[in-house]
Amino acid sequence: MLQKLNTMNIENHARLSREIIQHVIQLDAYKNAKTIGVTISRFPEVDTRPFIEAAWEAGKKIVVPKCIRETRAMDFRLITSFEQLETVYIDLLEPIVNETSSVRKEDIELQIVPGVVFSKDGYRIGFGGGYYDRYMADYKGETISLAFNCQTTEVVPTEHHDIPVNTIITEKKIIDCQRNRKSS
Repeated sequence: MLQKLNTMNIENHARLSREIIQHVIQLDAYKNAKTIGVTISRFPEVDTRPFIEAAWEAGKKIVVPKCIRETRAMDFRLITSFEQLETVYIDLLEPIVNETSSVRKEDIELQIVPGVVFSKDGYRIGFGGGYYDRYMADYKGETISLAFNCQTTEVVPTEHHDIPVNTIITEKKIIDCQRNRKSS
């Protein structure tokens, strides 16, 4: 899948990312959220920068994870500008700790969860490391994944610790994963 995504045309990638963002900002989960957790994406992931900018314009708080490699935990930190980010290992952008403040998990109403491949019932194959599965184990808010339609499939292999998302948004559809899990 990563190989397929890496061959995506830059203009097409940007257009499809914008279409996905337009679907997200129409959702009640987005409209009702005051604080949203989201990663700063890297190509070929759905571009989250336009999403973050739209959320700021709507008066929402954006929190971005600082990964704690030793424990594989995440500390979500409030950012108000892309200048509050620094490049860390494997070229990830994370919040600069002394310029941002930590936000408690229970104060994040909506969590945007990254991944590479997604099943219709919300399970995903991520980028390795299990950071989000650990984080979501006791997360009570709404979970959404942004994906290009080609990243969705009927099923993905799962393990006992995998945590599914509630909704997947693509440029073509909104997948209600909770409903799909109930009907399986």
